[in-house]
Amino acid sequence: MALEYTALKEGVQLEHLTKPPVTKVQLVKYAGASGDFNLLHTDDEFARSIGMDGVIAHGMLVMGFLGQYVMELAGTSAEVAQFQMRFGAMTKPGDEITCSSMVEKIYEKDGKRYVDLELKAEKASEKVVGFGKATLLFL
Repeated sequence: MALEYTALKEGVQLEHLTKPPVTKVQLVKYAGASGDFNLLHTDDEFARSIGMDGVIAHGMLVMGFLGQYVMELAGTSAEVAQFQMRFGAMTKPGDEITCSSMVEKIYEKDGKRYVDLELKAEKASEKVVGFGKATLLFL
């Protein structure tokens, strides 16, 4: 999946990464790893008591999926110079998240080669759960 600078073209969609469906066990493990023990992410009864259908994934988990994707695109030929993301629709257990990107801009600055990517994370229902941008600096 790692990108080659000379093979890239602006406006091209890149290979995507589809994560397995989110599980409740994954949410509990992520709560432990992140320290975010908000019951909205781990306790269905609590989530229903505040008007939700059940638990929802941590937004930062989705950001982690996009981060993994960008790192796989960078491979060993680039480093991530910038990464930003905004949250969209909620992610729930059972949602399969697909991370994708498009080459927005290819350029050189101060003798260094850069690529700007538009990022998107979507549920199978084509609802965007996260979107953002990344800049790769090619080595």
